[in-house]
Amino acid sequence: MKEIVSTNTRDIARELARRYSTMTHEELDVLESILVPIKYAKGEIVLKEGEVCRQFLYIDKGLMRQFYFKHGKEVTEHLAQDHTIVMCIESLFKEEPTHLQVEALEPTVVYALPKADLERVALHNVNIQILYRKILEESLIQSQVHADLVRFETAQDRYKRMCKLMPQVVLRAPLVYIASYLQMTPETLSRVRASTLLD
Repeated sequence: MKEIVSTNTRDIARELARRYSTMTHEELDVLESILVPIKYAKGEIVLKEGEVCRQFLYIDKGLMRQFYFKHGKEVTEHLAQDHTIVMCIESLFKEEPTHLQVEALEPTVVYALPKADLERVALHNVNIQILYRKILEESLIQSQVHADLVRFETAQDRYKRMCKLMPQVVLRAPLVYIASYLQMTPETLSRVRASTLLD
């Protein structure tokens, strides 16, 4: 069961503003007012297949993965670490049940931005509109980078690029999930890692 934690939502509002859009004190107040702090235990399922995703999750501290089942096997679609945002974008915007699941791989603290609240306040605050747009842009770029990675890169280049783009994830996520994310077997990943260390 997710447990609400009390912590400094102001700091998180400032962090989001620094990252995505400059904000006035009034806009920071508005952004802070819609943030919902939540704590997840390691291994806890944050969003189940068949549920509707209704919020953006900003990870303050922790590690999460998005995955789905294909022919009875888990496929890792995305790995996310501290100071990044997780969402199931299709479910979020179509308001339909998701095929994806989201799991906390470590004890994780997130700040949820409910989509309905974010859209409501964005109507009257230009910088929050910018923040909203930039979050979506970032998500689309990440999806494209991952798609290109698995389409065009060799196994070794895929791993090297992931080490460059997501070094903390490579250090902290179980190898089986990294292999799945990179669309290779754990055995191939072990060989790739060994050869990378020899380079």
